Amino acid sequence: MFRFLLERDTWQEVFDSLSKNKLRSILTMVGVWWGILLLIGLLGSARGLENSFNRLFGDFATNSVFLWGEKTGMPFKGFQEGRRVRLSLSDTRKVAENVDGVEFVVPRNQNQSLVVRNFLSGSFSIAGDYPLLDQVEKKKLIHGRFINQSDIDDRKKVAVISDEIYKQIFQKDEEAIGEYIQINSINYKVVGLFEVPNISMGPSIDIHIPFTTFQQVYNEGDQIGWMMITGKPEYDIVQIEEDATLLLKNLNKIHPEDNRAFGSANAGKQFGKVTGFLTGMQFLTWFVGIATLIAGVFAIGNILLITVKERTKEIGVRRALGATPFEIKRQIVVEAVFLTLVAGMFGIISGGLILIILDHLFGQGADAALVNASVSIAVVFIALIILVILGTLIGLIPATKATSIKPIEALREE
Repeated sequence: MFRFLLERDTWQEVFDSLSKNKLRSILTMVGVWWGILLLIGLLGSARGLENSFNRLFGDFATNSVFLWGEKTGMPFKGFQEGRRVRLSLSDTRKVAENVDGVEFVVPRNQNQSLVVRNFLSGSFSIAGDYPLLDQVEKKKLIHGRFINQSDIDDRKKVAVISDEIYKQIFQKDEEAIGEYIQINSINYKVVGLFEVPNISMGPSIDIHIPFTTFQQVYNEGDQIGWMMITGKPEYDIVQIEEDATLLLKNLNKIHPEDNRAFGSANAGKQFGKVTGFLTGMQFLTWFVGIATLIAGVFAIGNILLITVKERTKEIGVRRALGATPFEIKRQIVVEAVFLTLVAGMFGIISGGLILIILDHLFGQGADAALVNASVSIAVVFIALIILVILGTLIGLIPATKATSIKPIEALREE
């Protein structure tokens, strides 16, 4: 079989057969070309969307949930409806110790404060945080460092500021690290400068200071604004949220069925929706692409059936001269596979060019909608294998038709 493919006469016959009607051959290949182009283009675009999404959330622990206290909606154990619920540091420790699947619990506080430097000022959001925050919501530091344990232990008045604040209260190209800013008339030394993320699952924060410093300055005591709970990868964050909420209701004497006492934002649930959408999009892409390929390959089969009809007398002569049915089938299958492969290669090249154009138009910059829109070599090989299989199968239809013709009847064909 493989020796047959290396023979010059084999390919001379293929080219002679296809060149008899060039327009028909080209139009036949268009269906396969369009199918593979669609498959490569859509898969590459889906990968670009996925890469863009992963870049946005790459430094964020997506298996996380935010919990904060609100007002009770039901009276319970002598407490009236509408009681304000305030979480505490002891609540975070209880959640970390008693809820299965919890990896980290990060307590946080937030306030809006006046920030002044020289003659420039503005109102910005200030958060009291632990160093652990940088593990679950990685900060993209431009200069300096994030809060460390020494800052917590010594209640240091240090601040990590965003690049947006830097633009407002510092001169262009001015060194910020080591300089002082005033937050509510208290001096803080700037130790870090971070880039504001394009997207954030939590509240927007302009300045981070040590949690213990925030407690002391704003007289918060043991109370916290909210907690960020990160689950282990193998655990369901929705179940962790339910278990943590039920525990917090018990700790704060809230009715188990009171759904208004706590607010939450489940990043894992939202992340799951997006990943589900991306998975569905990839499945749909494969479905549409392969369906289009099958339609194109069937068109090739139909054209080859017409070709076989036109070559009836030729086939009869070959049979009369001793050609076996296998040799006739082999020749027609080779023609079918050749057509599908040539059309497929053009489709792969065209799809690659489309992805290059998409990357140039939509894949540049920090806000790129498609990041590295591309397909892997494995996908290209899979597409080619599918083409070979489909081409072989569809080629068997006209090949079988050709061998069913008796030599005497074929020679009589006008």
